[in-house]
Amino acid sequence: MSEGNTTEIGYRYRKVLQAFSRALQREAHVLTQHPDLLWQQLYNRLQWEGEEMQQVLVSDLDWRSAEGAQPWLHLKTPFREAKSLVRTLTGHTHHIPACAVSPNGAWIVSASADNTLKIWDAATGQELHTLTGHTSWVQSCAVTPDSARIISACVKSLKIWDIASGQELRTILTGNTTWNMGNAVCCAISPDGTWIVSGSEDRNEDKTLKIWNMASGQELHTLTGHTGWPRSCAVSPDGSWIVSASVDKTLRIWDSASGQEMRILNGHDGKVEACAISPDGTWIVSASSDNTLKIWDAASGRELRTLTGHTDEVQTCAVSPDGSWILSAGVDKTLRIWDVSNGRELETLTGHTDKVDACAISPDGTWIASSSSDSTLKIWDVAYGQELHASLGHSGSIQSCAFSPDGAWFVSASADKTLRLWDVAKKQELRNLIGHTNTVQSCTVSPDGTQIISTGDTLKIWDAASGQMLFSRHGHTGSISSCAFSPDGARIVSASEDQTLIIWDATSSEELQTLTGHYSWIRSCSFSPDGTRIVSASEDKTLKIWDAASGRELRTLAGHTSKVLGCAFSPNGTYIVSASLDNTLRIWDSANGKELLIMIGHTDFVRRCAFTPDGAWIVSASEDRTLKIWNSTSGEEKLTLPLVGSLGGLALHPWQPLAVCGDRGGSLFILDLVGISYGPIVSTAIQDNRCLLVRCPACQHQLQITENQLGSELTCPTPGCNLGLKINPFAIRQA
Repeated sequence: MSEGNTTEIGYRYRKVLQAFSRALQREAHVLTQHPDLLWQQLYNRLQWEGEEMQQVLVSDLDWRSAEGAQPWLHLKTPFREAKSLVRTLTGHTHHIPACAVSPNGAWIVSASADNTLKIWDAATGQELHTLTGHTSWVQSCAVTPDSARIISACVKSLKIWDIASGQELRTILTGNTTWNMGNAVCCAISPDGTWIVSGSEDRNEDKTLKIWNMASGQELHTLTGHTGWPRSCAVSPDGSWIVSASVDKTLRIWDSASGQEMRILNGHDGKVEACAISPDGTWIVSASSDNTLKIWDAASGRELRTLTGHTDEVQTCAVSPDGSWILSAGVDKTLRIWDVSNGRELETLTGHTDKVDACAISPDGTWIASSSSDSTLKIWDVAYGQELHASLGHSGSIQSCAFSPDGAWFVSASADKTLRLWDVAKKQELRNLIGHTNTVQSCTVSPDGTQIISTGDTLKIWDAASGQMLFSRHGHTGSISSCAFSPDGARIVSASEDQTLIIWDATSSEELQTLTGHYSWIRSCSFSPDGTRIVSASEDKTLKIWDAASGRELRTLAGHTSKVLGCAFSPNGTYIVSASLDNTLRIWDSANGKELLIMIGHTDFVRRCAFTPDGAWIVSASEDRTLKIWNSTSGEEKLTLPLVGSLGGLALHPWQPLAVCGDRGGSLFILDLVGISYGPIVSTAIQDNRCLLVRCPACQHQLQITENQLGSELTCPTPGCNLGLKINPFAIRQA
């Protein structure tokens, strides 16, 4: 073998090993909890890593997809992540407004709304300590120059912690201990570690900063001048001055020895969320809710440059150790790196699924830590950048998804106020429907695939082929959270925050009936397969079954211990599945309302649930970032797919083992249910002029059947189709 060939083979092996290493690091937080998902999780990442990796994976893929192999969930779309993402750290149970890297670069500290701080090993991502003692959410944290102690700011106090033991050393009260009096919201430490500065939020009067002696906890100075509470503060490298950023849209520079105000920096059009100082102390950077960052001359207070690129409020900023670049992050869920010399954006880092609240840079400038409202921390390698692969999604969280009757396309509804239509085979956007003025809460497709309903601020009906809006109606007095077509497409039911359901005529959009009985927000609704009943799920912890013709309440299903967020009938109408804030799913007998099964396995609330089209399985989507598949007869959990964000949308293909789901970050995922074989697809006949017709969902061919074939199984006779069908024992009476 020639030396050139040997070099090429070695290069390919290195690429493969590097790809495996990246995938393992990115999935480490999942695999520690689900080691049995090693193949599934690694394949779903490695499949996008190029030809060399495909050659390595192909043999395993063949046998793992063969008949009789262990089922698994195959992502057909990539994660929306930058190449630079190294690792995700999970453990906090609420959003994380602050993080800091120790001056020696060995560990990271995070502060959370779960009232704790956590210390993490920067090299491995291992959780080293959890610091408990705060009685409310921790808003800020800082590390002493010797990496020995942590300062944390809570809405009631400042605390000092020992790193080695994780023990609390001292509590410094900010003068008051009630929520509305003297709340510490930010903190910073002097370069010599002898004093602390903290900013206070008070809904009444206190909008000050205070300087404290680190050793004694004695208050040294009170800095007054801001007319809105300080959101951030930083100390100059020589310790002689302090800069603070406030909701009053200003930054102020203070003399740290006397506490006197030296300078006011005006220029932002929105509240100033964060500030940082260059390593040489000559300039300041600020981040604002006006979507910009600004660079200021520290000596004169003159504005030097405005950095634009974020598409929403900028929450945080930091300066690299050499002062050559700035890091920022914000509500648009991204981190951005900027060149200080010219203000040009160098990289955009994507991967968080909610707003990024804080960021920090390692002492050597080679990696970044970020914390988010998605309850995770992420570590990024500065050497990489940009997005890894083109992905499907929105700029806002996914609220709902629905397939067309033939499964060729699906529609998604988002907090970005739009609906989007997607081609399933090509994985491409077909159409963007714009018209809502607020979050689009739900969407569904008519039984013939010609129309789409969406709800949010209003109920809207769209032409699926052109994207043209046909109707827009209010009706409800609150946000409309769910909608469904009747099986014959003649009626629509909608569920609302106003505690009512409304039945509409689908052709004229006329209001037909209002259903009352729930005493809290109704989150979900659905028609039964025969169109005679409606099920609704409410925050009052119940489901209700209604007569669709009269609007009369037939039954209340009680058993959930918290809000019920989702519901669906089985394809034969015999059962109902519900999803709840109590982290469970439940199956009910739709005839008598009896609770049959409780499915336990999710670790956070369950948003969405659906029966597969053969009725054999239930699929659920949860805030715990997993999609699960359950046996609908036994309630046994069969499959789990951990994803990167909390899931808010779910839809199942009408005849293939295929699903689509969406997360809080706006990402959409198409996935194969590999190894899950559907039985005959449950279908309902429509009676029209004494003729019984069944539409095959695969080929859309209409089959004429006899009354004797109701309740039987048959095979679609269309050449090349041969889909197995199970005909319901009832028929839909055409209006």
